[in-house]
Amino acid sequence: MDNILFSRRRAERFAQLLDEANGGRRHHVRSRADGQLAPLVAVGQRLSVDPPAVEVNPDFRTGLRAMLLATAEREGLGTPAAVEPAATRPAAATRGSLLPAVTARRARARGAILIGIAAGAIAVSGISAASENAVPGDALYGMKRSTERAQLALASSDISRGQLFLDFARTRLGEAAELRGDRIGYSAVLDDMDADTRQGVRLLTAAAVQRAEPASLDTVNTFVTGQRRAVGNLVDGATRADRERTRRSLELLDSVRERSDGLRAAIRCGLPAPTGSDALGPVPTACPGTR
Repeated sequence: MDNILFSRRRAERFAQLLDEANGGRRHHVRSRADGQLAPLVAVGQRLSVDPPAVEVNPDFRTGLRAMLLATAEREGLGTPAAVEPAATRPAAATRGSLLPAVTARRARARGAILIGIAAGAIAVSGISAASENAVPGDALYGMKRSTERAQLALASSDISRGQLFLDFARTRLGEAAELRGDRIGYSAVLDDMDADTRQGVRLLTAAAVQRAEPASLDTVNTFVTGQRRAVGNLVDGATRADRERTRRSLELLDSVRERSDGLRAAIRCGLPAPTGSDALGPVPTACPGTR
C-alpha cells in the first residue's frame, strides 16, 4: 500500500472517507491525501458490499498465532505487574505511585498494537486470496502483484525464485486468456509473461551450471512443455494482431528449450562453466565433436 496507511493522519482520513462512502456523516474537509486514498476507498467499499468468500490458510493462522503468543510473552502482556504494598514502600517511593498505572497503560497499548497487527495481517491475507483471479484493470490487481513481489522477497534461494517466476509466467498466461481481443492489454500481459519467463529461466540455468547438475533444467523443460501448449491455444480464434504477438512468446519458449538442451549437453560432457550469458542465463559452448 506504499506507506499510505502507515501515517496516522492518513489512516484517520482513510477511515473518514470510507465512512462517507458507506453513507456516514460527511466531513467538510479536504486533504492532499484524498487522491491517493481514493483507490483504497473504492476497494474498501466494494469489499463491504460484496465480501470475498475466502478462508485464511491454516498454516498462516497457526504461524500468526505462534508469533503473537511469542510477542505477548516477550512483552509481558497478560501478566499483572508486581506492585509492592504501600505499607512496605519507602516514603520517597510514594512520588512514583503513578508508575504502575503508566506501566498498565503501556501494556494495554502494546496489546492493542498486537491486535491491530493480527487483524491487519488476516485482512491482507483475505484480500490477497480475493485478488488471485484479478486481471489488469481490476481494483485488486495491484494487490496481486504486490503479493508476488512479497513471495520473491521471502524465497530462500535462486532456485526457489526461479520457480516462482515460472509460476508467475503461468499466471500471466491465464490473465492473457481473459484479455484476448483487448490488443493493448493482451500484448502488455504477454510482455510481463515473457519477462517472468526470462527471469525464471536465467536463475534456473545459472543454478544448473553452478552446480553442474541438470535438475533445474528439468524444471525448465517441464515448464516449457506445458506453457508452449497453453500459449499455442491462444492462437485459435485470435485476431491477427493477437496471433502475431502470441507467436513471439512461442518463439521465446522455443529458445528456452534450445538453451536448456545445450546446457544439459555441456554439463554431460564435462565442459567448464560458460563465461558468457544473456537474458536466458549462461550461453553454452558445443561439446567436442559436435556442430
